[in-house]
Amino acid sequence: MLRPTDYLLAQLRWAADAPREGAATAGVDLHALGALAHGVAAELQLPGDVGMRADRLAWSADLRCAYLYFALDQRVLLPGAGRQPVTEALRAALPVSVSVAVSRLERVFEVAGASAGERSTAHYVVEMDPAPGWMDEIERWYDEEHMPGLAAVPGCARAQRLLNHDHGPLSLACYDLVREAAFGSPPWLAVRATEWSSRVRPNFTNTKRTMFQGVDI
Repeated sequence: MLRPTDYLLAQLRWAADAPREGAATAGVDLHALGALAHGVAAELQLPGDVGMRADRLAWSADLRCAYLYFALDQRVLLPGAGRQPVTEALRAALPVSVSVAVSRLERVFEVAGASAGERSTAHYVVEMDPAPGWMDEIERWYDEEHMPGLAAVPGCARAQRLLNHDHGPLSLACYDLVREAAFGSPPWLAVRATEWSSRVRPNFTNTKRTMFQGVDI
């Protein structure tokens, strides 16, 4: 099925029993991974001759997981099979112990943060599926209150909301942070503590919250 696509997200997971060297990277060469991302983006074109670029690399040493975002040159209606060249290129270049899942992402909201233009060192992601009947209100809450409020917190460079059309959860909210400390700051906590937040958050299901290290690529 065709889906509006602005990004391809490669979720890379290293096996728990793979060798570990170094607490920060768990034995994963993040610079090499960034170079691989640029190589894949430069060599491949999607259906319709649409190009892409390596946009962001986020890494969690605790989860041994990387989120690699490829930004498309333009929004396209992409079939599920359109992900396959990226999947195959990554699988061919990475050890067999690394699982690769590539998803089509649709950008539905984006706002520049109070610290826009500054280098981001952290990438905070909230993934969830809305409970039945709650999608519309959760989207309004995100777009009207929550994401603009968090973007306005000093230390937040950008806030985005994306829909994952392949490997859920469906909703993926991303925050690029200049410093991880912004996450627990009083202004950030105040945005999270509103009455509207308290009403909608219990209707998140399959929720995953991950603080990633932002990697320069």
